Parts: sequence; structure tokens; C-alpha cells
Amino acid sequence: MHHSSEVRDPVFTTRPTLQGTFGMVSSTHWLASQSAMAVLEDGGNAYDAAVAGAFVLHVVEPHLNGPAGEAPILLAPAGDEVRVLCGQGVAPAGASVAHYTGLGLDMVPGTGPLAAAVPGAFDAWMLLLRDHGTLGLADVLKYAIGYAEHGHPPVEAVGATVETVRRLFETEWTSSAEVYLPGGRPPRPGRLLRNPALAAAWKRLLAETAGAGDREARIEAARRVWRSGFIAEALVRQADQPTLDVSGERHRGTLTADDLAAWSATYESPATYDWNGWTLCKAGPWSQGPVLLQQLALLPTQLPTPGSADYLHLLIEGCKLAMADREAWYGDAADVPLAELLSDQYNAERRQLIGPTASYDLRPGSPGGRAPRLSALNHQTAAPDAGVFDALGVGEPTVATSPASPVPGEPEVAADGGVRGDTCHLDVVDRWGNMVAATPSGGWLQSNPVVPELGFPLGTRLQMTWLEEGLPNSLTPGRRPRTTLTPSIALRDGEAVLAFGTPGGDQQDQWQLHFFLALVLRPAVRGGLDLQGAIDAPNWHNDSFPGSFYPRGTRPGSVTVEARTDPETVAELRRRGHDVTVGGPWSEGRMCAVARDPRTGILSAGANPRGMQGYAVGR
Repeated sequence: MHHSSEVRDPVFTTRPTLQGTFGMVSSTHWLASQSAMAVLEDGGNAYDAAVAGAFVLHVVEPHLNGPAGEAPILLAPAGDEVRVLCGQGVAPAGASVAHYTGLGLDMVPGTGPLAAAVPGAFDAWMLLLRDHGTLGLADVLKYAIGYAEHGHPPVEAVGATVETVRRLFETEWTSSAEVYLPGGRPPRPGRLLRNPALAAAWKRLLAETAGAGDREARIEAARRVWRSGFIAEALVRQADQPTLDVSGERHRGTLTADDLAAWSATYESPATYDWNGWTLCKAGPWSQGPVLLQQLALLPTQLPTPGSADYLHLLIEGCKLAMADREAWYGDAADVPLAELLSDQYNAERRQLIGPTASYDLRPGSPGGRAPRLSALNHQTAAPDAGVFDALGVGEPTVATSPASPVPGEPEVAADGGVRGDTCHLDVVDRWGNMVAATPSGGWLQSNPVVPELGFPLGTRLQMTWLEEGLPNSLTPGRRPRTTLTPSIALRDGEAVLAFGTPGGDQQDQWQLHFFLALVLRPAVRGGLDLQGAIDAPNWHNDSFPGSFYPRGTRPGSVTVEARTDPETVAELRRRGHDVTVGGPWSEGRMCAVARDPRTGILSAGANPRGMQGYAVGR
């Protein structure tokens, strides 16, 4: 078997794996990474830094996340257990299957207020700051306020995304045009992009909470303003506006003041799996996180040579089985038999289904003898040439497009997939050994109109749910939509050593598995984990299962690989029946990672070169 130098030789990476002892940050935008690093320099800890970085991401990646989106956060406080902080809001009390089907819908629209869950991100960041941070609200918000008020140089994707929704903004979502079409033109690199409404909202929040008492009291006051003060009032007002969505109709949302007042972010225990001396920690099956764990559980004791056709075939086929189980079993609207889904016996049986050729069927298992339930829509297969499907796959959220789009709900996808909604990621480790991984998403500029008083829109996460009763992921008031957002923390001998994650919808737990295996199977660099080498290694994904986002397409047998993949491997995969698309050489994965060696205290970090904006910093 051949190996390209990129896979085998740890010297040739796009940039070094950073090493130091003071602090490390990796995120999907350099301004967020460096803002978080500035907080560490200012004496803050990993949690203070993560909050500051997250609020900067709202400003500099507004096409990828916002304060009214969601943020699953994994935290590993030094010397303590890993916790999940769930920043995924629930379906409002009025968001029932009956209400939506009564409007003539058979799917939750991919945009507009009907798709809005109770916003979750802001409260999760406030809880993290209150319980684990050390700095005040003003200390961590100043970076985001500065970039929103005085402007930041936008990356190309912001302007490209706005261009795709320009007509919609000009004709329907006019509050969005005020922020994102200043002077009638989309943001472009080399001109500062400002969001005065957002800066004003955060400054008003700080002013209203300044007299509340000590640090924690001020954070609690900010949470109250979000759920019942001027922010809540503006969000509810917006949700009640009839808004054109991808169904082609104007709909009002279901979010009420009571929904906002009743919800809070919560802590829970992670789902875990032990593999070869590692313990992988993920959010529970209200996310797709356990898919990573089940893919590990499906692996045989002896792995084929990394990069070989045998290796890719094994991982692709295992992923299809884990994703079929996700479709049949995961969701917040049912009890999920997770212990059985991750058990040795169950996965030994499932492993027998991996044959020598590519599978084209969705094959969920029957944990504990239960019969799997799939949505009727799961049995539809979209034509591979449908407009939503390109080399990037079907795994990203649907976002708004101009009203002239020929197919409702199908964004006009640029060759680089630029119109899709996507996600951010942020990892931090500090000198005390505190670690955090977060995957903020939703509430992005293409999801809903900007709330005029706030400078940011509502989210659209309810598009993940089914409008069919009795499924684990049926739309259910008070229950979380099953999300694709899935940060990771890995322990070695019970100590947190690695925090990582990636944007990418349904691809997230595929790319993370490939990264993790590349990391543990490759030689050390400078005595530590070769984070950058594992991030840079050629990656791939498949779409052989129903997409999590409207319009829920699937491409059975599909695999998309980077052009750097060995041509012999590609040829052999095709011989085995895989429908292989060769994408760009640097097109698969958006990984971020930080690590800490408990024996030496050495910290390290790496970031994704693909897309030209992820960056790791540290010292």
C-alpha cells in the first residue's frame, strides 16, 4: 500500500503544531482565537477565554453562528470530571406537530421563525462564565463590542453569503439589509463591517446589569435581561412577525415570553466510550455525539493500514451503521437505549454487517430487541444532481435564498458551497489544565431576519425535527431538536488530554473520527501528539444516510474524498462499489484541537488550514 508523504511524514504539515506552557486556543477564526488568548494574557482562565472568543465569533462569523443560536459545550475543569453544558434550547410550547401540519407543512421550514427553538447559546455562555470563569461580563464582552462597534475586516464568505440572500434582504428581510447591505452593498474584504445594533445591545446589557452587585450577581442579572428584559421582548416581537421562509409562505413563529422565561442551559454527564486506553466524552443522544463513540465501538481490534482502501472502506461502512442507528434511535423526544447501542455485544453483531462491498441501504439495528422506527421521509432518495448536493455533501443546514430560486428550500449553491449555513468551533486549554471544547452554531444571518433592536437573528434548529409523531426526534414542545453539533474531549488514564471538534453538520463525527484515529496512530512530534499532522491528513465523508437538515436528502453509496487521497485507494473503493466523488485537495474537515500532556504540563494546539481562516495561537 502507498502512503503519500502528507500522511506518513510528520515534518510536512501546513504549519507547526504549537507547543507551550501558558495557554492554547484553536478556533475557526483568527480574531476569536486571539481575543480568547488576550483574555488568558489578562489573567483569565480557559472558561473566561472561551466566552470572549464565542462572542467574537458571533461578530466575525455571523453567517455561521449568533447569540440566539445554540452552543453545546464540553468542559474539563482541572482535577474534576468532564461535564456537558447544554446550550441547545427546546421547542417552544406551541411548536407541536399538529400546529405545523395544520399550516399545510410536511417538514419544518429550513428558515424563518417556525424553525426557531428557544435560543440557547447566550445562557450557556453565561452559566460557563458564572460557574467556571473568574472575570466580569464587561471583561469578556469588550472584544465583541469593539469589533461590532468599530468594525472588523470580514472574510470573503460573509460577503458571498450575503450576496446569495441579497434580494430576500432587499425585499423581505429589510432589517437584515440594514446590517449586511450597508449602502446597498454586501460586506467585502478590505472594508470594515460594523454591527452597531449588536454593539448597542451588549452595551445596554452591561449598563442595565452594572448595579446588580458582585460578579456573579451581574451575570445573573444579564441572564434575566435575556429571558425577560429588553432582549426577550425584542426576540418575541420578532418571532411574531409574519416572515417569508423557504416554504414560499409567510409564517409567524411560536416563541413566547413564557418559553424564554422558562428555559435555562443545564449541566449533564457526558456519554463516554473507552477505546485503547482513551476515554472519549461527548454530549448525549440529543446530539449526534454518540455516533463518534459507536463508530469506535464498531472497529475491530486490528485496524487496516491507515489511508489504505481497506481502512477507508471499514470506516465508511461503520459510519453508515452508526448513522442508521442515529436516525432510528437518537433524539430528545424518547428514551434512547444508549448503553445497548454502545455495548460490545450489540456492536459485534453490527460489525458482521460490514461486507466486502459498499452498502446502499439504511440498516438500523434493534438494541434490546426493539424495532427501529424511521420517518417515512427517510425512505425517499433525492437525485444526486439536485441543486443542494455538491462535492461538499448534503450535511449542512438549509439557509435562505432569494425568492427567485426555482425550487423552494433549495439554496443556490455556489461551487464552494458558500450559501449553506454552517458552524464554528473553539477549543481552549489554560496553564492550570482547564479545558473546554464548544461548537457554536445557528442564529446565523441567513436563518431569520435580524432583530432590529439587537443586531442578530433567531435560529432555525427545529428544522432537525420530524413532523411525524412517535419518532425519537419528533417535534415535541419542551424537547430539544436532535442536533449535529458535537464537540469532543478525550481522556487518557482518566485525565483530560485533548479537546477537539469541527463545523460541518452531519460530517462532524466523521471528520472527528478520522482526525482522532490519525492522531493516535501517527508518531509523536517533538514528544507530543501531532495535532497539525492529524488535522492536515487527507479526510473524507459519506452522505449515505438522511441529512439532518431540510430537505433531508440522502446519497446512498456516496463517498467524497480529498484529491490528495492516493489514486489507487480511490480506484479500489470504486471497485468495491462506492460512488466516489473526488473533491478539492483541501476540502474536507474544519478541525480545531488543543491538548495537554499531564506528565509534563506541555500544552499544544493545531487548526484547520482549509478555508483559510481557522487559527491556533498559544505560548
